[in-house]
Order: sequence, then C-alpha cells, then structure tokens
Amino acid sequence: MSEPKAPCRIYAVVNQKGGVGKTVTSTNLAIGLVQRGKKVLIVDLDSQASQTVSLGWARPDEMPVTIATQIGRIIENQPFDPLEGILHHDEGVDLMPSSIALSGMEMRMISAISREAILRTYLADLKQHYDVIVLDCPPTLGMMTINALAASDSVIVPVQPEYLSAIGMTQLFNTVALVKKQINPSLKLEGVLITLANMRTKLAKNTVEIIREAYGGSVRVYTQPIPYSTRVKEASAAGKSIFAYDPKGNAAYAYQQLVKEVERDAGQRGADVRVAKSDGRDR
Repeated sequence: MSEPKAPCRIYAVVNQKGGVGKTVTSTNLAIGLVQRGKKVLIVDLDSQASQTVSLGWARPDEMPVTIATQIGRIIENQPFDPLEGILHHDEGVDLMPSSIALSGMEMRMISAISREAILRTYLADLKQHYDVIVLDCPPTLGMMTINALAASDSVIVPVQPEYLSAIGMTQLFNTVALVKKQINPSLKLEGVLITLANMRTKLAKNTVEIIREAYGGSVRVYTQPIPYSTRVKEASAAGKSIFAYDPKGNAAYAYQQLVKEVERDAGQRGADVRVAKSDGRDR
C-alpha cells in the first residue's frame, strides 16, 4: 500500500527591492527540487514576466492564458480550469506565465471581494497536482505580493549583500508579520538567502555579517551565499537553469545547497515571523 501524498508546500520568493535575484532563485530552487524527485510549479506574479521570459517564452503578452486570465475569472466569479495555460519546461518544471495584463489586474483586485484570497483560490485546486509551488513575486509590497503571502506556507527572502538592501528587510518582515497575524496564521519565514555576492569584497563580507547579527537570531540565513556570476545571467538568457547551463560552476553548487536546506526543512516548523531588533547600524 502506497504512502499518502505529502501536502503541497507553497513558497513565496519575496523582496520589495528589484534586482536581488528573485527570479533566478525561483527558477533554480524549483528546478533543483525537480531534480530531487518533486513535481513543481512556478507561478510568475510579476507583470514584467521576467520569470516567463527567462524560462524561454519570449513573447508572454501574446499568450492566450496567463495568471492574469485566471485572476480575472476568479474576480468575475467565472468557472476556470486551474491547469489551463500551464507550460512545461524541458527541465521538468511547470510554469504559469505572466504578462503585462497583470498590471491592470492588480488594480482590479483592490476592489474585489476577499481580495487577499484571490490567489489562494486559484492555487487551491492546483495543490493536488504538485509537491511544491514556487511564487515568483513582484518587486513591491502591493496587492499581488500580499496575495502571495496569504497563499503561502513559507517565505524565502533573497537579498544582496549591500547596505540599503539589508536595512530594507525590516519593512518586508513587518509586512510578513502583519499577514501572518491578520490573514495567514500558518505563514513561516523560511529564510534569508544572500544573493549576487562577491565575497572577496570587504563591503559584501561586512554586510553579510550585519545581516547575520541583526536577523540571524530569529530568521534562518542560508549557509551558502549565491555568488555573483555572469553565467547565471547567461543561463536566464538561454532559457535554462544554472544546473543545465553551468552544472560544475560555483553558482550551481550554491543553489544545490539551498535546495538541500529547503528540502531538509520542509515539514519542520520554520522561524516565527517577527522583526529582529536593529543593532543600531541601520541609520
């Protein structure tokens, strides 16, 4: 007799700051989990559709069904097939694409009934088809990101080892804590991932130290920083993961370690979401 399927786990990859590696992290986390036997879906929640393009679909605005289509149907209380529009990547991961239409849809969500639960409604039926769903969030703390947090089990925060990126995490943690308190009591802050790191520089080393000291007591900071690498950008341009494009490189090794930590922690209780006290260096 086969064992019952473990519940699908939903990860939101979130940072209100752009250019910190959210999309690259979503791609490589998802495909890394596929390589470890999981059935995984990525949902592109950014109207710029960077996730969609980086997986090889260069004209997202021409697609007949995207996440904007499905959200529109939910807002209008129309029937919808949650599997419609899902794309299948050569490396085994599935994708619900985005398009520029999502920018207008987010405005409509503001006045919708149960506006924070729209994405959760869409994902509810999809969860039976997947082991993991990864939500690639936009670089804002707007309605789409609130929906992602409301629908997720865990939050992963990519952050560059730069001063302004580090101090900006307090606002994000406050938002996560508020969603946990008011909307999604089971939400957990899974961890902070250092990305685009040139650890040979004094600035990067000092900033990582600040992050670990300020937040490490209440939030996991993943062990292996993701190094800055042009190969990662080249992989995205080629529509591939770093595992397929440069499997023996430092970035591939670092993302493999992230995948192992995330998988190891799955099902365990994550850190309580709370804002760490500043050490006085964020003035």
